[in-house]
Amino acid sequence: QVQLVESGGGTVRPGETLTLSCAASGRTTSSIYAMGWFRQVPGKEREPVAISAIGLNTYYRDSAKGRVTIARDNAKTTVDLQMDNLQPEDTAVYYCNASDGEWYWGQGTQVTVSS
Repeated sequence: QVQLVESGGGTVRPGETLTLSCAASGRTTSSIYAMGWFRQVPGKEREPVAISAIGLNTYYRDSAKGRVTIARDNAKTTVDLQMDNLQPEDTAVYYCNASDGEWYWGQGTQVTVSS
């Protein structure tokens, strides 16, 4: 079992930077092979933003490339998501995700980009 706790959401203005953080805990954290971030807006499906998996290239969704950086610390079992030059279309609830064969989700953190 893995528990995920997110932090760092909030309201920012267009063009600003925001970093989301996620920490994993639980008895199977040593088995986690992938951690990442997803986003969801009302009425739409949850979609991946960036994923870091052992042995694989880091995945970034096309709209995030060049503006988003995922940083994973395997020793601390944390994953951060730095988002630069945020735009109103980045407004969503962002969810941390981890997998050790099963998928685990954080509670979600709201990111709002508004002038």
